[in-house]
Amino acid sequence: MNGPFPLTDGRVCVPGNHWDLLDGRSGRLASVAVVIPFFEQQDDLNRVLAGLDAQDYPAHLIEVAVADDGSRQPPDTSASSLACTVVRQEDRGFRAAAARNLGAAATEAEILCFLDADTVPEPGYLREISRLPSMLPDALVVGRRRHAELAGWSAADLSRWWAGESAPAVLEEPRWLTDAYARTEDLAVADNGAYRFVISSVMCCSRDLFTYSGGFDESFDRYGGEDWEFAHRAVACGAVLHHARRAVAWHNGPDWAGRDVPDRAAGKNAEALALARLVTDPAARTHGLRYEIPDVAVELDADTHGLGSLVAAVRGFLGHDVGIWLTGRQAQALLERAHLQDDRIRVGPVPDRIRRSCRFLVSVTGRPALPVSGVAELVRRCSAPDVAAVHVHGATADVACHSSWSVNRLRRWTQGPVRLADPGAVAFGAVEHCSGEEFGMTEVDHEADLAW
Repeated sequence: MNGPFPLTDGRVCVPGNHWDLLDGRSGRLASVAVVIPFFEQQDDLNRVLAGLDAQDYPAHLIEVAVADDGSRQPPDTSASSLACTVVRQEDRGFRAAAARNLGAAATEAEILCFLDADTVPEPGYLREISRLPSMLPDALVVGRRRHAELAGWSAADLSRWWAGESAPAVLEEPRWLTDAYARTEDLAVADNGAYRFVISSVMCCSRDLFTYSGGFDESFDRYGGEDWEFAHRAVACGAVLHHARRAVAWHNGPDWAGRDVPDRAAGKNAEALALARLVTDPAARTHGLRYEIPDVAVELDADTHGLGSLVAAVRGFLGHDVGIWLTGRQAQALLERAHLQDDRIRVGPVPDRIRRSCRFLVSVTGRPALPVSGVAELVRRCSAPDVAAVHVHGATADVACHSSWSVNRLRRWTQGPVRLADPGAVAFGAVEHCSGEEFGMTEVDHEADLAW
C-alpha cells in the first residue's frame, strides 16, 4: 500500500488508518475555526476565551464562533482579542449537535476545532490538535480532555497556572478513555469500535471531511451520543482516527460518570436507542430491531434473475443487518412478481446517504447464492484492518464486498477541485480475491426450485 499519497494542493492521503506515516512531521499553519456550543455558561466561556487568547498559534489564523443553544442572555465575547462571531438558535431542548453545525456554517477556516464552553485549552492546544488535519484532510482528531475544579477561576488565574505558579484541584480522568488510547496506541490500531473514543468536546477535523460526512445529526435533542454517531459516520466516509495526546484541554468538573445525574439509566437507554438508529456497529444493535440504515448495503443486478434465483441470491444476506437494492431494467417488475413483502428489499441504486453511513457495500452480479455463514465470513474478512475489499469469484457470478471507508475516501479524492495527484498509484487498502468455494457459494439456475 505504501503512502502517503499526494493531493494536488500539497496535502496527502494515507492507506487505512495509518496516520503514523506522518508521525513527527510538523503541520502547516492553516486557518482554524473554533466552534463553541454554549448554553448559559458565561463564566465558563470567559475562561475558554482566555485560553484561546493565550494560544501559541498565530492569532490572525484563528476565528471563533460561539453557537448559543437558546440562552436567555446571549453570550458575551467582548473580552476576547480574537475574531469572534455569535450565532443563536431557539431553545428547543439540548441541541448541541445543531448548535455545532450552526457555528461551523458561520465560519470559513480550513480546519474546524470543536471545543465545549466549559473546556479550557492549554496554550499549545490548537497547534497540537490541528497538526494532522493540516496535512491529512481525512484526519478526525480527538484531544486529551482532562478534568479540574475551575469554578471561580479568572483569566489571570489561568495565566498563573500556565506559568506554573498555581494549579486547580485536578480530578480523575475517565479510565475507559485513557485505557482505550493506551490500548490502541492513540487510535493507530483502530478497530470497528474506535469511533466511541472520539468526543466532541475536544474534536478537530478538516472542513472537507466535516462537509462530506454531513456534519452532526441534528435529530439528537438530549445530552450524549451525537459525537459517537458523527465519528462512526465519518469513519464510513473515510476518516482517519487519531488521538493527539499533547492537545490538552481542561473540563470544569468531573466526567459525566462522576456527576450526580438524575435518571441515569433512563438517560443512557434513550441515548443507546438514538444511536442504534444511525450507528450500524453490531455492538449497538443487539436487540433484534431493524433500522433504515443497514450495516451492509447490497446492490444486486436483477436482469439475469428469475424468481427462484432472486430468492436464492438474497437468502444468505437476509440473515444479517442488510438492505438490498435491486438494479437493472427488470428490477421493478421482478420485485412486483415476487410479492416478497420485505421492506429490506428495494429497487434502485444504494442511496448516497446509505453509502456514507453503512460499513459495507456489496455488489452482486450473476446468480450466486451464499449461505448465511458465507456472508458472515465475507463481512468478517472485509472488516479486518487495512482491507479495502474482498472479491468472491465463481464461474459466471461474483460477489464483491467493499469497506465503505475505502469507497468514500477514493470517491472524495477522485472528484472535485482537489484530487489525488496520481490516482493510478494509490491503494488505500488490500483487495483480496477468493474462490466461491471458500465461502460456500454456489451458482443457481434462473428458476431455482422454491417449492416444498
